[in-house]
Amino acid sequence: MLPAQLLYAWWVDGSEGLDLSGLSFCQGELLTVADKSSERIYRLAPEPGQETVKLLPKAGFARPALPDDQPVSMKARALHYASTPLSMDFEGITCDGPDIYLLSERHNRIVRLDSARAKGEWMPVRWSETARKQGYLQLFNAESEGLVKVGEDFWVALERDPRGLLKLQPGDREGQLFFPVPPVAGLDFRGRSEDVTALAYYDGALFTLERNAFAVCRRSLSTLAAQWCVEYRHIEEAPEFIYRKTHFGKGEGLAVNEQGLFVVLDNNGVSRAAVPDDSRGLLIQLAFPAIPSNTLTID
Repeated sequence: MLPAQLLYAWWVDGSEGLDLSGLSFCQGELLTVADKSSERIYRLAPEPGQETVKLLPKAGFARPALPDDQPVSMKARALHYASTPLSMDFEGITCDGPDIYLLSERHNRIVRLDSARAKGEWMPVRWSETARKQGYLQLFNAESEGLVKVGEDFWVALERDPRGLLKLQPGDREGQLFFPVPPVAGLDFRGRSEDVTALAYYDGALFTLERNAFAVCRRSLSTLAAQWCVEYRHIEEAPEFIYRKTHFGKGEGLAVNEQGLFVVLDNNGVSRAAVPDDSRGLLIQLAFPAIPSNTLTID
């Protein structure tokens, strides 16, 4: 376990009440989604040395109707009709060239954005039923939490109690390949649920955001074993950044490129301890740890 080095931090202007939840680099842009925004994606353009970054609209679209090919819980059905902002509960975003995909935790499904028609469409693959048979997705609102496309495959993070990873291959109609997340010596969840809340792919490796341990881990794509982890608790809980309620970690979105590890915090509407009337989300950029490349196995 290595201490994370903070490069930059930005308060996200315009994020109040949205709860930013997913993050991804897409064709040079840093895109994000929010728990409480079911018909819009956003972009961020953080600049080194600045203290804030604006949350800018990237695209609006019509949300898909309720899935008609899988059971929909009464809670999910009620939220769909009662509250458009809460109906999808987007927790992940990933891209493949110009194609953008979103992860709905409310329905444990992937939405593909049809930019030409400005609408979201369900992809045919689903996994709620098979995941529950495997013991995952046992708690409402602690279900599918992170998404990344790696080549032709999608990886989905299954949040907690228990946490796991799901690999979706071309042609899959139901999730079949479920994996536990290998433990890491020294990774301390401090009595909280062991979780995984976001995924990223960079330089041949899968990156996991393990929120309740305040950690980002670089993992082998073939074995999922951690090659290193950095812990950022000292950053999230620093006096200038800490939120008024801290029982749970806040890290929700993860994006990785050559400039480092970008983590967005979902503050659930809670304000900062230092500035009680400020409830903006926070984006932080962490450095890669100084580890010789010849000590890593690249898949």
